[in-house]
Amino acid sequence: MASEHSVGFEPAERLAQDRDSVRRRFWSKLKRVIANVPFAEDLLAAYYCAFDKQTPRHVQASLLGAIAYFILPFDFIPDVLPVLGFTDDAAVLATAIRIVAAYITPEHREAARTALKRGIENAET
Repeated sequence: MASEHSVGFEPAERLAQDRDSVRRRFWSKLKRVIANVPFAEDLLAAYYCAFDKQTPRHVQASLLGAIAYFILPFDFIPDVLPVLGFTDDAAVLATAIRIVAAYITPEHREAARTALKRGIENAET
């Protein structure tokens, strides 16, 4: 049930509950938009943290919600708009990361850097 504080985020909340769908759709969208996402390293670190079995469930839920918002085909500011398109995605992700920053480990960040260095096409594994 949506509260007054979550109005507009219900689709992301529902999507975040389907981990396999988030995983599949995340990589598909990231491959399409990577050149336009200035926060790709943070996004990938959050992704690796969210799918790390050592990460507490409440942290996974927060990060999966932010990642789900990123992969939704619609949001407050359309992603196709130059410069502004990903600002809402970045804000949602930055908020989630601030809340759970202590759980995003150096290993998650290194995995993100490695994925970016070797190319997103090969990063899913």
